[in-house]
Amino acid sequence: MTETVDRTTTADPRASERLSPRDVTVIGVLLVSAFVVVLNETIMSVAIPVLIDDLRITASTAQWLSTGFILTMAVVIPVSGFLIQRLTTRSLFAAAMGLFSAGTLIAALAPTFGVLLAARVVQGVGAAVLIPLLMTTVMTIVPASRRGTMMGNISIVISVAPAVGPTVSGLILSALPWPFIFWCVLPIAVAALVIGLRLMTNVGETTGVPIDWISIPLSALGFGGLVYGLNAVGEGVTEGAVSPVAVGVPVAVGAIGLTLFLLRQRVLQREDRALLDLRPFTSRVFSASVIAGSLAFLGLLGSAFLLPIYLQQVLGLEPLQTGLLVLPGGLLMGLLGPIVGRLYDRFGPKPLLLPGLAVALVALLLLATVDENTEAWTVLLRHVLLSLGLATVLPSVFTAGLSAVPPKQTSYGSAIFATSQQVGGAAGTALVITLLAVGSAAYTGDGGAGAAEAAGTRLAFLVSAGVFVLALGVATMVKKVGDGPAHPVGH
Repeated sequence: MTETVDRTTTADPRASERLSPRDVTVIGVLLVSAFVVVLNETIMSVAIPVLIDDLRITASTAQWLSTGFILTMAVVIPVSGFLIQRLTTRSLFAAAMGLFSAGTLIAALAPTFGVLLAARVVQGVGAAVLIPLLMTTVMTIVPASRRGTMMGNISIVISVAPAVGPTVSGLILSALPWPFIFWCVLPIAVAALVIGLRLMTNVGETTGVPIDWISIPLSALGFGGLVYGLNAVGEGVTEGAVSPVAVGVPVAVGAIGLTLFLLRQRVLQREDRALLDLRPFTSRVFSASVIAGSLAFLGLLGSAFLLPIYLQQVLGLEPLQTGLLVLPGGLLMGLLGPIVGRLYDRFGPKPLLLPGLAVALVALLLLATVDENTEAWTVLLRHVLLSLGLATVLPSVFTAGLSAVPPKQTSYGSAIFATSQQVGGAAGTALVITLLAVGSAAYTGDGGAGAAEAAGTRLAFLVSAGVFVLALGVATMVKKVGDGPAHPVGH
């Protein structure tokens, strides 16, 4: 038996602005769960060399442990909007966190690479639902005047967890075998599942719309093909040869599948039967927020992938040193998240979003001047400056974009945001790896391999700065929409 959220009006208008203890509990459980699954997205990066030796696999094979997880997320997230509409909050949380916990247990016990990869896919299915579920729940039960603050708390999950992942992994691997990466995550995941099942309440209203089985394979081919093709660029460059077939075929299949998927959704949404309703894009603010957020995320993920390569291969830092160097930036973003959220509630997105993107742009331009002799502390300061700028971006675009969407379409808006992040992240990684290789190959000066790699790094950071120029232009169209109270809905 599930319990529903009861939201009554009172004579005191400030009372409607307060969250009930149950609301706070629901959001708290979802935040902790989301932190665990996002942490899992980057926790494998430092472990790849250890897995290559222990499982006797090649580097390109080991990379599938990250690629498989990202691919699964890209395929499942577009479906999450429909699932949030169809299933209760409690049952969907139980399924998502249960799958993630099961995948974590299988990974910890995995005797072979194949089992470990399958476990990562199971983890990815659960993880793909939690972030859209979290954002949809917040937009449903939190009053508009406080959404910025709550989205600031969500930014802690989105920014700190990926930054902490490599550091946590490095600390574990410095003393224990690789399965303990998963053994350390498992108790937290299971605890979140148990607490959630005990305290979670249902938020929003479910619908009985039947699933469109044609849309599912089209979505998988479209988003999966694009993300796979973009990842193939990075893997090919890393191995020294990009295969036009390995990249071109999945990208072409992805483009065709995505086109057919979008056309079908436009037909189905006329009868409210779309797997991923595209009507949120009728809002100019939502569209601008998604594009600006995707471009910022492209630059963020590209830089996050590029910086460790530079620190280890050019400056010669150890993996644990690298993880510790990038950690302050991630922690800064997390600490600033709630502050940025409160400022958003007071002033709206533009005073935060535009200066933040400008600061991030300056940081990227400074990073585009690094060479083989740059001091590590200089890189640290520039990364902190980049993090300072980005701290204002993600909460602002999420809150402004989703606030511009009608309540009935919030779950689809959340799924669109999460999907665009996955595609943007894959595109950013592929872009910087390709530019790194191109810049290194074009280098003709003295200094050897380190100087060539530094030249490629400069080119990649410079182009990333260009991406932020585009994001700045789009962000001028993002504004605050709506100041009404939370929607009094429940099952």
